[in-house]
Amino acid sequence: MNKREKNLKVDLLAQVGSLSLANPVLTASGCAGHGAELARYMDLSSLGAVVTKSVSAEAWAGNAAPRVYESDAGMINSVGLQNAGAEAWLEEELPPLLATGARVVASIWGFTVEAYEKVATILSGAPEGVVAVEVNVSCPNVEDRRRMFAHSAAATADVVEASRACGRPLWAKLSPNVTDLVEIAGAALGAGAEAVTLVNTVMGMAIDPGTRAFRLGGGGGGLSGPAIRPVAVRAVYECRQAFPAAGIVGVGGVARGEHAAELLVAGADAVQVGTALFRDPRAPARVVRELRRWCERHGVARVADLVGSVRA
Repeated sequence: MNKREKNLKVDLLAQVGSLSLANPVLTASGCAGHGAELARYMDLSSLGAVVTKSVSAEAWAGNAAPRVYESDAGMINSVGLQNAGAEAWLEEELPPLLATGARVVASIWGFTVEAYEKVATILSGAPEGVVAVEVNVSCPNVEDRRRMFAHSAAATADVVEASRACGRPLWAKLSPNVTDLVEIAGAALGAGAEAVTLVNTVMGMAIDPGTRAFRLGGGGGGLSGPAIRPVAVRAVYECRQAFPAAGIVGVGGVARGEHAAELLVAGADAVQVGTALFRDPRAPARVVRELRRWCERHGVARVADLVGSVRA
C-alpha cells in the first residue's frame, strides 16, 4: 500500500431506495440461517444488513433430502423454503438477531398473492430494526404450477402490491430464468418496490449417472455461486440502464471485494454474499474489508461513485 492509499479515507455508505446503509455488503437470504448464527464469526452490525431466510405466513416443511449438492462451479440447492412461519420467526428468531445490532431485511414468500399479503401483514408489527422487506417472487405459484410469480410481469406486480401491507420499503427478488428480466423489474418497481434484487438462482439439475438418480431429493434445483456471477452482472447492468433511479441489489457469486466492485460498477447500489458463506462464514465481513482496500488501491473515495460507472 502506497502513501496515497494509506491516507485515503473511503466512504462506504450505500443507499438502496430510501434506505441508507453503513456499507453495501449484505448477506443473501437462505444462506445464513436466520442470521444470528453468524454472530460467532463476525460483528453483524458491521454489515450493511442481514437478509434473513424467507418466511411464509404458515410453517412449511420444505423439500425432501438431500437438499444441497456441490457442483463444479457452485452449488445446486432444493431446500424448498423451509420455515416455522412468520409469527414464530418474530417471536423466536428475530430477537437474537436484533440483539446483535444488525439491520435486518426480512425475506417473505407465499404460494398465492393472498399468502404474500398475509405474511406482509404479520410483519407490519415487526420492530424498527427490520428496515426493509425483500419479496421473494421467485417461488412456485400454485395458481399456475408451470410458472413462478417472477416469470410474469403481471403476477410480479400483484405480489409486490399485496406485500405493501408490511408498511416497509420493498425489494423484489427476481429470477434470471426469464426472457425479459427488464420487463419483470419494471413491473415490480411500478407496483411499489423501491428496489430489485438481482438475481435468484439459475434453474439446474444434477444426476448421478451411476445410480441414474437425481442428486437432490426435489429433482431439479437452483444453481448459485461463481457460475452465475456473469448472469447477475448482466442483469444488474441492463436494469440500471433501464431504470437509472431505481434501487438495485446485486447477488450471485460474490466471494471477494473485487466481485462486489464489479456488481457496483455494473449498477448495483449494494451486493449480497450467499453461497460463499458455506465455505467461509466470515465471508461478508471479509468482502467489506476487501472492498475498502480495493477502493484505496483504485483511488475511489466514495463507494457510491462506483455505482453504474461502467464505461459502456
